[in-house]
Amino acid sequence: MANKIIVILGPTASGKSDLAVKIAKKFNGEVISADSRQVYKGMDIGTGKITRKEMQGIPHYLLDVASPKRKFTVAQYRRLALAAVKKILKKNKLPVICGGTAFYIYALLDGIVIPEIAPDWALRKKLERKTPAELFNRLKEMDPQRAKTIESKNKRRLIRAIEIILKTKRPVPSLKKSPLPYPALIIGIKKDNLDAAIEKRFFKWLEKGFLLEVKKLKNPPAGGGLSWKRIEDFGIHYRTAAQYLQGKINEEEFIESSLRELKNYVKRQMTWFTRQSFVPQNLGGLKKDKRIHWVKNYQEAEKLVKEFLEKK
Repeated sequence: MANKIIVILGPTASGKSDLAVKIAKKFNGEVISADSRQVYKGMDIGTGKITRKEMQGIPHYLLDVASPKRKFTVAQYRRLALAAVKKILKKNKLPVICGGTAFYIYALLDGIVIPEIAPDWALRKKLERKTPAELFNRLKEMDPQRAKTIESKNKRRLIRAIEIILKTKRPVPSLKKSPLPYPALIIGIKKDNLDAAIEKRFFKWLEKGFLLEVKKLKNPPAGGGLSWKRIEDFGIHYRTAAQYLQGKINEEEFIESSLRELKNYVKRQMTWFTRQSFVPQNLGGLKKDKRIHWVKNYQEAEKLVKEFLEKK
């Protein structure tokens, strides 16, 4: 098989994991996950992590590779994903990248090289007390150029930018590109009635024991669990579950807030996939990524992959 890559992307509950397995089975492939929460051990139900049965014997990479106690960076993801790609190609098989985390996908595909600066937790705790506006104004004083390209209300990224400046004593370095040296076919899944699919999936998670899973993250059998703050940092329904289990909100508020957060998250995912390119602002701005081939079913995807692999 020629050294080629398939990327299957889409929002939560779109069915991308199932499609990736079908494509891998049909074209002798193996799957590499591109999901920023599925990398963590113990976070299975609430991340929609594929089960052994659902894998149907297809090897999957980049699942359960990190402790939820520690932040897993995009630089770490890229390094492990590159190793997985090379391993799969060495076996003369087809790498199938599958996920909903756009940043992970373009970090691998377009080779965005992120500076690796170790986190300063004391500094982060101090900066966390600031509002996004205060953080943005501080960044503007420290690095006006980075302030022009960053999301001014994204507290996590503002803190990280300030952290890099303080640790290196320099402005935030421009991201460099080192693209993957293999042709890639990018397939996006568009699914109708996604809100209904999200609701169905969320209630299924509850039935399977999502809240118990969160409790185990806080108080695992072996001890040494996560803080409520750390669990809330995972966002979306993990944040609302932590609030519910602490008694800060009632059951009805937990369900309503979780569904609202999940639906908003899907909208943000689709914004990345349909309105922006896999290029951060400081690498040329936001554009529609014309590389993505949108499909509605497996048949359309199979045809695209077949044509792509046969093309010389």
